[in-house]
Amino acid sequence: MNSRFLPRHSLVACFLVILCAALCITVSAAAERPPHILYIVADDLGWKDVGFHGSTEIKTPNLDKLAAEGARLERFYVQPMCTPTRAALMTGRYPCRYGLQTVVIPSKGTYGLATDEYTLPQVLKGADYRTTMIGKWHLGHADRKYWPRQRGFDYHYGAVLGEIDYFTHSAHGVLDWQRDNQPVEEEGYVTQLLGADAVKLIDAHDSSKPLFLYLAFTAAHAPYQAPPEYLERYKSIGDESRRAYAGQITCMDDEIGKVLAELEKKGMRKDTLIVFHGDNGGTRDASMTGESKVKSVPCDNGPLKGGKGQLYEGGTRVPAFANWPGHVKSGEVNEVIHIVDMLPTLARLADASTAKCKPLDGIDAWPVIAEGKPSAREEMLYNVEPFRGAIRQGQWKLVWRNLLPSSLELFDLSKDPNETTNLAAENPEKVKALQARLEKLASESAKPLFMETAMQSVFSGIFGPAPIPTEENTATAEP
Repeated sequence: MNSRFLPRHSLVACFLVILCAALCITVSAAAERPPHILYIVADDLGWKDVGFHGSTEIKTPNLDKLAAEGARLERFYVQPMCTPTRAALMTGRYPCRYGLQTVVIPSKGTYGLATDEYTLPQVLKGADYRTTMIGKWHLGHADRKYWPRQRGFDYHYGAVLGEIDYFTHSAHGVLDWQRDNQPVEEEGYVTQLLGADAVKLIDAHDSSKPLFLYLAFTAAHAPYQAPPEYLERYKSIGDESRRAYAGQITCMDDEIGKVLAELEKKGMRKDTLIVFHGDNGGTRDASMTGESKVKSVPCDNGPLKGGKGQLYEGGTRVPAFANWPGHVKSGEVNEVIHIVDMLPTLARLADASTAKCKPLDGIDAWPVIAEGKPSAREEMLYNVEPFRGAIRQGQWKLVWRNLLPSSLELFDLSKDPNETTNLAAENPEKVKALQARLEKLASESAKPLFMETAMQSVFSGIFGPAPIPTEENTATAEP
């Protein structure tokens, strides 16, 4: 019917209906807008060295508040060492697929994450995210083709190696501190510099565009160093390494608090998903602390067996949580989540395509994280290498070491989460089935690049001055 024949009140009513519909569409679109993502990774953090896992000695109030108001991911798994974990995050694939399954990239290592792997920042850039990284990379340093800016990040500030001095920003006397591929010489404590840069980046960001900020702290990796005010805060701790380690963690927590405050100031907090976790278990063996000389090992993994570098729970199960107001239920999530699951999960939230990725080992874990629903993951590979492997199916976990003397350990994690009782002798068929699965995965794996490098460097040593590329020694183009 022509509107000129409608009564005036009917015209008003029609106008209000149309206006309400438009507002609903606008609100719905805003609600469905992809979130900003703040993805925080701590380095060599002990399971029990945060308040939300029971530490009364080390203070982490900002992390504790985020964990209390979000989903505590109590069975979040990573690789047993740094480089493999970071590779798994970037690819959504187990590191054995591309040769990064063994140890880490050493200072003299010339290899990196394979350039034909399509990375998480590339996936998110396809959904119009601004992709930024602040902190530690450790996925290749000798050639710039492996660096963050060449792997999908619009911006990078921090280190490309795995371990640097917190005050000189160097390794073996060589500066490892860059902003967008250019060396930066500045004073300051690494953790505080990273936090300040994150605050500055958020302040300058156009909040109408989705932001992915990968904030990868070097804390609390060796060398165990902390600013004087943090050492003073923990002067009651007698052990020198433990005192500095505690200071490192609390300093990191303080910087995270400043980043949160900036998100609030910018009006971005309610639209930001925050993910936090460690990169591997806390160090329990001095040989696993890295290239620094340490007087003692300060990490506390609580009841979990083992630590960094080991396939036990203490080396692979890490403190973790996800927090997004109004979207993630608070409470404990006890379903198994592996770090390879994060790429497909974040891609889902960003409405981003993973079509250019190689076949993913990860699965979308968002229903598990946000609502605590049962996981669709039936199997989880801890790692597989030529000399050892570990795998979980259901409640059963097999740890198989081939180095002489070899060993087979089978644990029922549903009854024995701390791996105290080896049930291999009582369950030979289960052991056989899990061994067969590990053999198959090993047959599909690439050769460990670390072992190839170690063989090539056996006479010169794999540790030493790092080959950080400069304009003169690399032909790799700038992004």
